[in-house]
Amino acid sequence: MTTAQTTYGTLYLCATPIGNLEDMTPRALRMLAEADVIAAEDTRHTLQLLNHFEIKGHLVRYDEHSKEKQGAYLLEELLAGKNIALVSDAGFPGIADPGEALTKEAIEAGVRVVPVPGANAALCALIASGLPAYPFFFGGFLPKSKRNRREQLELWKHIPATMILYEAPHRIKEVLQDILQCWGDRQIAAARELTKIHEEFYRGTVSSCLAWLEQQQPRGEFCLILAPGTAPVEAESEALEPLEEVKQLIAAGTEKKAALQQVAKKHKIPKRELYNKLISEEEGIRE
Repeated sequence: MTTAQTTYGTLYLCATPIGNLEDMTPRALRMLAEADVIAAEDTRHTLQLLNHFEIKGHLVRYDEHSKEKQGAYLLEELLAGKNIALVSDAGFPGIADPGEALTKEAIEAGVRVVPVPGANAALCALIASGLPAYPFFFGGFLPKSKRNRREQLELWKHIPATMILYEAPHRIKEVLQDILQCWGDRQIAAARELTKIHEEFYRGTVSSCLAWLEQQQPRGEFCLILAPGTAPVEAESEALEPLEEVKQLIAAGTEKKAALQQVAKKHKIPKRELYNKLISEEEGIRE
């Protein structure tokens, strides 16, 4: 490490509660209190959190719309020796939010990046789903466009791992209908309002989950846990014996000599061997 690098600040990736404020860790509170800058996806939301814990700090916005301009500013601060605490609206920064970009830029610049763990919606839903906890695949939010969403679902259809997806309440029914059509009626656990007073899990199949949602208005962001995919069923095709291939080619109109040459080359066997077998069979039929 060079002398210049030792003066760099540290980027702390601080997890925040996904609902229940009791899930805020003492370490995360200390990082927020000590940080020179607190970068937040939604400053109003984070300000409420800071006020609750009586933390004062220099709060700046860092979201999907400002990440290029603010990312450059935050990186300059880190290179100047400032410590930055990065938070998302809830849970881990960098998962389904722009924090991933700043983390990558900091690492590439040689800045130390430190995770400060805490609550996470995906893992909370997974361990309480009743479905296999490993291996698992985190897909985040599916595309908003129906066409793009269908394409993405087709790509992930046969992944042999428990699938974790996030979805907004106003799209949940449409997304489940697409999943039903693309993946079939898999087992599912749909979690909402995690860690909050009205935390709720629905466990069943995709079709029964859709029926459940018809009985009540979807509220709160959903975390979907779906059973693993299975390998595609391949059509069983018995490989023909070389002699049978020759006979099929001849029956289809290929000259005998050309058929023998083609099959012998394909299977890397002597053409004379195939010819003798063919003649022997033909003579046996005549007898």
